[in-house]
Amino acid sequence: VVINKIDSSAPEDIQTVRESIEKVNPGATVVDSASPIKVDDPSVIKGKKVLVVEDGPTLTHGEMKIGAGVVAARKFRASELVDPRPYTAGRLTETFRQYPGIGTLLPAMGYGEQQLRDLEKTSNNTKCDSVVIATPIALNRIIKIRKPHTRVYYDLQAIGDPNLSQVIDEFI
Repeated sequence: VVINKIDSSAPEDIQTVRESIEKVNPGATVVDSASPIKVDDPSVIKGKKVLVVEDGPTLTHGEMKIGAGVVAARKFRASELVDPRPYTAGRLTETFRQYPGIGTLLPAMGYGEQQLRDLEKTSNNTKCDSVVIATPIALNRIIKIRKPHTRVYYDLQAIGDPNLSQVIDEFI
């Protein structure tokens, strides 16, 4: 079992997970890990007014208030998160009506033709200095973002022993 993001979770929450693992599978090997946020180009964020594009279903159906993009914007000191609502196109306008608690970010609700068109238009219409892309895919490869942009991603970082490589090696 991998317990991830222990670097950003409350110790009592991690302990709850450990207790649950022990109840369900007392013999399980547990790997502790963190997922530090990285960006391709921090200079696109620092001191800038940024539009953050996040994975939409995580925010709507998953009810998360922020994602990796917002965390990265804060970590790399954006001066402001720009609210895209005044600039939304197509179905994104309806998404904000349907999910008013999304927050100050742009949800990528899917990657169909219409959804991509709406994302592209909204990204380019939004008055911001740059765009922070925190979607599961490299959005800048499939739409034309006419502003400086950078991609957010995670690295898996093992903490202590055993690490994931050791567990896999032992299994093989």
